[in-house]
Amino acid sequence: MKFNWVISGDTNPAVKKVCIDLEYRLRPRITKFLLSRLDSEHLDDFSCFHFDVDIKNQWVWISEKTPHDYIEKIKTDFDNEINGSALFSVA
Repeated sequence: MKFNWVISGDTNPAVKKVCIDLEYRLRPRITKFLLSRLDSEHLDDFSCFHFDVDIKNQWVWISEKTPHDYIEKIKTDFDNEINGSALFSVA
């Protein structure tokens, strides 16, 4: 699983700390979500999943770098489960 941090402005130590803290909160939630939605027999690891994270708004999008088949399987529930809103987010 890879995160692309969408940051406006300079990346100072405080921003880097926010990224680290946010990743520690997101990674287990997203992993649990993926495990509940995908067939584990066909998923060896999560390295093909890419997410864009807007630091300012703390919003997560499924990146288009994620294989389309996986996007289709998770897009329906992703925003509601991860962002707390039913909007569809593919960056």
